[in-house]
Amino acid sequence: MFDPLLLLPDLLLIVCGYLICRFTPLDRPIWDGAEKLVYYVLFPALLFTSIVRNPQRPGDLLPLAGSGVAVVLLGVALAYALARWPGVDPRLHASGAQTAFRFNSYVALALAERLAGTQGLAWIALIMSLCVPLCNVAAVWPLARHGGHGYARELLRNPLMVATAAGLAFNLLGLTLPELAMQTGARVGLAALPLGLMAVGAGLRLGALREAPGLATALLAIRHAVLPLAA
Repeated sequence: MFDPLLLLPDLLLIVCGYLICRFTPLDRPIWDGAEKLVYYVLFPALLFTSIVRNPQRPGDLLPLAGSGVAVVLLGVALAYALARWPGVDPRLHASGAQTAFRFNSYVALALAERLAGTQGLAWIALIMSLCVPLCNVAAVWPLARHGGHGYARELLRNPLMVATAAGLAFNLLGLTLPELAMQTGARVGLAALPLGLMAVGAGLRLGALREAPGLATALLAIRHAVLPLAA
C-alpha cells in the first residue's frame, strides 16, 4: 500500500529551500543560478540517462501517454470554465488559471523516482514530453493570440523536452552510449533531484493566495483533488 511517508524527504527538501532562501544569506540571486544549472544541465542528464537505461516499446506507452494528455486537457477545461463564475476577476483568472493544470517538472521527477525508481523517471519523462507543450500553450494562449511570440520555437528549445526526445530516439534506433558516458550522466543527474526540490522551495510565493482566496481555492481543488481522482 502507498505510504505517504515516502514523500516526506522530498517535501522536507522543499521546506529547506524555502527557509534557506528567506532566512540566510543564501537568498534569491544564488537560487536563480541554481535553477538554471538544474534546468539546463542536471535534469536533462537525468532524463536522458533514465530513458536510455529503460527502453520501452511504443505500443506499451500509449495508455500512459493517452491518460496523461486526457488529465491535462480536463484540467485546462475546468480551469477556464471558472472564468464564467460570477465575481471572478478576469485579470486574476488569466494569470492564475494555469495553477490548475500546469505541474512542476522538478517535483514530478523527484516523486516519480521516489515511487518507481529509474523506470518511473522514464515514464514521467514521456508524460512531460507530451503534457508540457499542452500546459504551456494553454497557459499562454490568451496572450499568444495578441502578442505574436514564437512559443512553438521556445517549446522546441526546452532542454527537458530535448533530453526526452533524444532519449526516446536512442531507444527507437537501438543506439547505445559507452558505459563510462552513461555513468557520468547518471552521476550528474543525481544532483538534479535534491537541488531542484530546494529550488522549488526557494521560489515559493505564498502572499498571492490572499488576493483572491475563492479563486485560489477552486484552482487548487482542481489541481490537487479533481485531477488526481481523474488520473
